[in-house]
Amino acid sequence: MKPLPILVLLLLGSLAALAAADKEAEGLKTETISQGAARQAGEPGNDPARCEWFKDQALGMFIHWGVDCPLGTVISHHLVGSSKDYQDRFFSQMPGMFYPKDFQPEAWARLAKLVGMKYVVFTTKHHAGFCMWDTKTTDFNIMKTPYQKDITRELFDAFRAQGIKIGVYFSPDDFWMLHQQGYPITRTRPEANPAHNPELMQHNLAQIRELLTNYGKIDCLFFDGNPDQLKQLAWQIDPQILVTRGEMVTPEQKLPGEPLPGPWEANFTMGTEWPFKPTNEEYKSGTELIKMLIEVRAKGGNLLLNVGPDPDGVLPFEQTRLMRELALWLFINGEAIFEIRPWIVTNEKSVWFTQAKNTNTVYAIETDTPWPWATWRDFTIQSVRATQDTEVEVVGQTGENRCWSTEPCKATWKQQADGLHLRAMFAQRLYTNCKWPNPIVIRITHAEPVKAAVPQILAERKEAPRLFKSDPAK
Repeated sequence: MKPLPILVLLLLGSLAALAAADKEAEGLKTETISQGAARQAGEPGNDPARCEWFKDQALGMFIHWGVDCPLGTVISHHLVGSSKDYQDRFFSQMPGMFYPKDFQPEAWARLAKLVGMKYVVFTTKHHAGFCMWDTKTTDFNIMKTPYQKDITRELFDAFRAQGIKIGVYFSPDDFWMLHQQGYPITRTRPEANPAHNPELMQHNLAQIRELLTNYGKIDCLFFDGNPDQLKQLAWQIDPQILVTRGEMVTPEQKLPGEPLPGPWEANFTMGTEWPFKPTNEEYKSGTELIKMLIEVRAKGGNLLLNVGPDPDGVLPFEQTRLMRELALWLFINGEAIFEIRPWIVTNEKSVWFTQAKNTNTVYAIETDTPWPWATWRDFTIQSVRATQDTEVEVVGQTGENRCWSTEPCKATWKQQADGLHLRAMFAQRLYTNCKWPNPIVIRITHAEPVKAAVPQILAERKEAPRLFKSDPAK
């Protein structure tokens, strides 16, 4: 056999590199790193009851904020491959540049409450190693900045006051520690992994102990790196703490094609960046975020939606306006999103489904929008069968009347051989111009599953069901 030409070898190498880059962009590389060693039978783990609790939460706020923020760069990763001069200046100078003079965590918490977010996950320490709390383990922390206040405590206190559960994001990788030890800054060399760096492991264990013993009840932990020994310590301190990344599937900027077994959590930005990006940013629309949430819930997961505060401690206007659009949609349709479970199929074409937990109420979510105001629309769905007690109605409406009219607009149903026929009117005036671009939800009570219809529904699909077209670049 003749040896392959050098050009072909180079081309194959380039394709492999591109494939690896794509995989990392999809959040799969981080997912693999964060799995840790396989847990053996009898070892501690997430409590099953807490996993069921997590399935009910639906929506959380992810906050990426660190000492890099004033630069407007990607958080932490800009240090990989950087020069020694760049690193020296970063670690020595950037704490002096961090001064969020307008930070009002109570306002953030009120907004999260309005949206319906049930938990918050805060980057207490990202890969750069900067600690956003008053730690005794390093001087590279928030107390050595001009702000000189414990942001983690302020944030956790504000969100707890709104009844929102508390989550800690923690990076076992620590670039500051590698820099102190004289190692190259990386996530792939052995010394970057705490399992192969005893000093780093002890550093991390001490920090986890501080966070879990000095900041009140911590409900969940997100380990962005090898969680071994750290999650075991967490369960030793609090057996009820729930480990998300490091113990369950947590895809970034990507959704699975089919529902996943067990609890899982999708992590998404509103734009292309996790922390504050002052320029060159492209945001998703509110409708895209709503469809993303619908797909996540129809497939049994939670959505952890990210915000990136600016250097002054203010949430960017573009992000807060998107959150308010999501807030309005959930204020109307929250019952189809919270405390639900997947239906026997995720969707039938443009109609997606969820089912209220422990009941026979099904939600049919029409995503082919806009649905013109005050117009009737007819559907036929095959996976749901009505019973003699079934009632149907557009969620948020009574069906008795609409603005400027006393004519009834109540939804109706008819069960026939080819499926359940629904007729409904979108009659609630949500905008002055009556143009509402977002999905409409129909509640179907006392419903039964038609399992015999599932094979045909699946056979008609040409690809995995997707509502939100995820773009790893965003």
